[in-house]
Amino acid sequence: MNDLLLIAGAGLLAGAMNGVAGGGSFVTLPALIAVGVPSVNANATSTVALVPSALASAYAYRKDFVGFPQVPFMMMAAVSVLGGAGGALLLTITPQRIFDFVVPWLLLFGVVAFAFGRQAGEWLRERVHVGPRALLAAQFCLGVYGGYFGGAVGIMMMAAWSLMTSKSLAAMQPARNLLNAAMNATASSLFILGGLVWWRPMLAMLVGAVLGGYLAAHYARRVDPAKARVAISLFNACITAAIFWKTYG
Repeated sequence: MNDLLLIAGAGLLAGAMNGVAGGGSFVTLPALIAVGVPSVNANATSTVALVPSALASAYAYRKDFVGFPQVPFMMMAAVSVLGGAGGALLLTITPQRIFDFVVPWLLLFGVVAFAFGRQAGEWLRERVHVGPRALLAAQFCLGVYGGYFGGAVGIMMMAAWSLMTSKSLAAMQPARNLLNAAMNATASSLFILGGLVWWRPMLAMLVGAVLGGYLAAHYARRVDPAKARVAISLFNACITAAIFWKTYG
């Protein structure tokens, strides 16, 4: 029961983080590993649990939704789904010991991308402008990453989109949540079929994540996104350091 309460709390926090700025998997994956779920199964279970919270956040942002210039939204969804499927299949064939080794490095990469992805996007936007084909290719690659691991994929998507549009981050939040949910729902289907999901912790995490995602998205307009991103980055960095210590210490 204590483990399930911990998992539900991690889901609540992760859903809230995803609703405001992203980075929820930095909480859910370590929490599942901490209660004894093997890392590959933990990653799959976390992915399945966070899909409904992304949909709940997208619903809360529904009135602010805008599409992409020159690229139909359904095409972006299609490449996200294909990429998510590819990433999920890659995870299913990754040996447990190899994934155990790379998890800290994936977390570290996600921390750096989350902390500096927006600045990198702004820097590149001043120097690079991408067309529809390049944006679709980038979205497919992000879908593969999202299906395989997914840490900070939301902020990476918005950084890539900023090379094509000057819309605000708030305007891109609904699309981020919808496409994140699309790639993760596809990956989740394959994880379920592959028997990778631990159902009891997944259900506890799912309930917490949906509640946290909807409440955070509902009240996110009152939160300074820049300050929220700094706080989440510091929190994620601490978790990643702890994972490195546990793995290599």
